[in-house]
Amino acid sequence: MSIALGLKAHSGWAALVVLGTQDGELHVVDRRRLELAEEADAQWAKQPYHAAEGLPSDEARKIVQRGVAAARRLAVREMRAAVKRARDAKHEIVACAVLVAEPMPHWSVEEILAVHFRMHQAEGVLFRDALARAAEACGLRLVAIPEKRLAEQAEWALVTSASALMTRIATLGKSAGPPWGKDQKDAALAAMIALQGRAK
Repeated sequence: MSIALGLKAHSGWAALVVLGTQDGELHVVDRRRLELAEEADAQWAKQPYHAAEGLPSDEARKIVQRGVAAARRLAVREMRAAVKRARDAKHEIVACAVLVAEPMPHWSVEEILAVHFRMHQAEGVLFRDALARAAEACGLRLVAIPEKRLAEQAEWALVTSASALMTRIATLGKSAGPPWGKDQKDAALAAMIALQGRAK
């Protein structure tokens, strides 16, 4: 089966939905939660900029660097596992869609820690960026979709109205069973774009 991965990140984890086509029909091939922070480190690794707040500059920088390195390492581990599951099942991975955040200015750690809103922004980018890098590290074709423009991109790429797409996603959810919340729906829509969409 030709399949595509769709990923929506949060702080310390991501929702993965894998869609495939067989005889022209869409199927949910896999759906799971990927952990992007070790359980033992979760208290600081899920929000490394918040963990670094108020610390001396050198210490703050080290915590952020550790958090970024850990997220990237775990994203690669989870992506490799997803690729292995797909290949063991004899599926062909067409692409990996990652919902990405708006790009940030190239602020230093100090500049980010100076403004609380920037800390939230940086952590939002961190895990999405880790997944995008992991897809490329695993040799997958990356389809980066701005999360805020997902519906618009889907309508364009799939040449279908948003309401028709939502109906299709709901139908997929019924076949997959719970959980099928906003995270899974968004990841599924991203996977659909990667699998069936026209290039932009």
